[in-house]
Amino acid sequence: MMKMAVDFQCWKCGAGLAELPLPLSRLAECPACRAYQHVCCMCVHFAPGIPKQCAEQDAEEVKEKERPNFCDYFKPSPKSYKGADAKTQSAKSKLDSLFGGAAAAEDHAGVARGKLDDLFGEDKK
Repeated sequence: MMKMAVDFQCWKCGAGLAELPLPLSRLAECPACRAYQHVCCMCVHFAPGIPKQCAEQDAEEVKEKERPNFCDYFKPSPKSYKGADAKTQSAKSKLDSLFGGAAAAEDHAGVARGKLDDLFGEDKK
């Protein structure tokens, strides 16, 4: 087995994949997030803006782009991880400020859980 010569990153979380052997097996997983890597989202031919979302015209259409597949045209892309761009981060920040952010959501969840426990919990005598 050949180790990766190019510094590939997981298409989903951006973790390094140097430990995975090439060619990527159909069920290869990211060591960090356990996402499958032999998927359309990791391929150099993946093109969301075109029909079938694949630049390889002879490839059969794959419906689930994040699931492992048997595509013969699969070639991992070193640029598949997009991360969150500035526009996405800005929108997330605005939502967090509007709704109180993730920490506030956890606090609300704790309060809600407490109310449910009081409502359905055992009688306290």
